[in-house]
Amino acid sequence: MTDQRPEAPGVRPRRFWSVRPRSDRDAGDAIASNFLLHALPAKVSKASMAWTYSFWLGTITAALFLLLVLSGLPLLFLYVPSVERAYQSVKDIEYVVSYGKWLRAVHRVAAHGMVITVVLHLARVFFTGAYKNGVGRNQHREWNWVIGTVLLLLTLFLSFTGYLLPWDQLAFWAVTVGTNIASAIPWVGPSVRELLIGGREIEQATLIRFYVLHIVVLPGAVAALFGYHMWRVRKDGGLARADREALLETPQAVAPTPTKTYTLLGVARGTAPTVTATSLTAADTTVNAVPDLARRALIATLGTIAVISILAVFIASPLEEPANPLITPNPAKAPWYFLWLQEIVTDTTIHLGSFTINGAFIGGVILPGLLVGVLTAWPWLDRSPREAAGVWFPPVRRTQHLSLIHISEPTRLRRI
Repeated sequence: MTDQRPEAPGVRPRRFWSVRPRSDRDAGDAIASNFLLHALPAKVSKASMAWTYSFWLGTITAALFLLLVLSGLPLLFLYVPSVERAYQSVKDIEYVVSYGKWLRAVHRVAAHGMVITVVLHLARVFFTGAYKNGVGRNQHREWNWVIGTVLLLLTLFLSFTGYLLPWDQLAFWAVTVGTNIASAIPWVGPSVRELLIGGREIEQATLIRFYVLHIVVLPGAVAALFGYHMWRVRKDGGLARADREALLETPQAVAPTPTKTYTLLGVARGTAPTVTATSLTAADTTVNAVPDLARRALIATLGTIAVISILAVFIASPLEEPANPLITPNPAKAPWYFLWLQEIVTDTTIHLGSFTINGAFIGGVILPGLLVGVLTAWPWLDRSPREAAGVWFPPVRRTQHLSLIHISEPTRLRRI
């Protein structure tokens, strides 16, 4: 954007002042005046911006989601959601449409990459204890962790719904295996499966439902929750690493600055009162969000798009024979991100003579449900001190204290 404030006589007008601010005031004005930059704070701590702390996995995930939207729009106009024409339309994209093969590969690689980065991002937050509140007021990082868990589930379901759209053997039977697990839920399982696939068999109604979920419902939900997730990060004072710096650093004296005061007898010159502040607010520990934070976010975004674009040249998207419900491949596999679930189902299926313990219910419903439940409630189960937040593998968090016995904060602080 262009600075609209009047310039001093003889000073050349400045353009793009929000991209290259010349002072702290310019940087603050850029945040307040630019809608796209308003989500960023005026200042960020250098520790939070370190590449080795967060690996910028959240930004990479957002870049992959953006790339999925951009690559999905042309595919939206080329794909036909019909069991008679879906496979042929995908085949035309692969072999007839110019750059269609690369475009489909970009969409597929980005989708798999988003699943991986969301899992890694959640793992990073877990291992650094970044779901714990720090020194800021009205922080609710534990609820942002819950939002992140929901985003992980939505990402998996978003990829799962897109898996069926090519309507080939791989897609058809992968979705068949996945939806059969849902039918193992007692009492409501068959109804849940029928609601998901639009009937008792995977056919036209299933394809339409997965198509609408994949292009409208789930992307909209992910975008809305992602916006709230980022807003919550801003409201909580940024990354937990900044709070850790504020907790552990001791206040330091700020050098007095020359001032002048207007009194009844004239101007009284002197220095401002000496104050103390934590080093978190010192000039050498913080940087302007614009351009420093914006530059790194742009590097992560453009780098992600470049890597996915190059990988798509060498990694082709599979397309097997058209879907045939009468021919079952051996073995019929779920999507790769659900293979662990399929193996658990197989391992928990126990045959005791004529009696069979349903592994789909134990391994496909009970165990994953417990895992998601514990993962969601973990911020309230974690009893480590807040000083342990924002650092990789602190010693105090190697063993989690799940009891309600309170351990004194000074003892824990000495153990960090």
